[in-house]
Amino acid sequence: MRRRFFVEHYTDGRAELHGERAHHLIHVLRAQPGQTVELTDGQSAWLARITRVQSQRVEFELVTPMESLEPELRIRLLIGIIRFERFEWCLEKATELGIREIQPLSAARSDPRLVTAARKRKARWQKIVIAAAEQARRRTVPVVLDPVVPAQAFAAAAAESEQCWLLSERPDAPRLQRAVLDLPPRAVTLAVGPEGGWTEPERLEALRAGFQEISIGPLILRTETAALAAAALCQLLWGTMA
Repeated sequence: MRRRFFVEHYTDGRAELHGERAHHLIHVLRAQPGQTVELTDGQSAWLARITRVQSQRVEFELVTPMESLEPELRIRLLIGIIRFERFEWCLEKATELGIREIQPLSAARSDPRLVTAARKRKARWQKIVIAAAEQARRRTVPVVLDPVVPAQAFAAAAAESEQCWLLSERPDAPRLQRAVLDLPPRAVTLAVGPEGGWTEPERLEALRAGFQEISIGPLILRTETAALAAAALCQLLWGTMA
């Protein structure tokens, strides 16, 4: 299967790849002039031919436009910061599931040391989602935002999403898969707490902002498992490709 790469833009039927990702293409994947790859600039995808290879730069000519589907349902994930090996695995898989935006949360029960360190890892996290988007052959790359406190994220999400759901362990929370909606949503926000879950003040802040508590089942899931299960359910129930 051909590899897909994200480029900044196309110019006069050509494109370029620079820096670390060009280095990976050249020295790990052994790129050579004449080979074909897939390129996307976030708007359209093309079959492209490598025309020139330098130490930190690869040049392409565009050959044929390609169909490139992207989930129409816009999912924003608000996720409490957890241990980085699990958090970064979740970033990768959330990208493969078509999530558009990921907002790390400095939640009350997040480890303060991880919250402090998270502010220095944004560049690393963006590289992870770029690689995952290329692997999944997506047309766009998710945005990973700077960490914020939950109240700030709840308010921003409620202003932009048609449906905002707070994943809850409360036994009386309605099931996500049984949600009754007048129309399929175009934009959904899923909020998932850190290890230990939401505090009561955080839960009330979400409800005041317009979130609805939902459950995805009776079992207690890890943060990253709950986030991905909820995203997969949303895509299954309301997702279409465009």
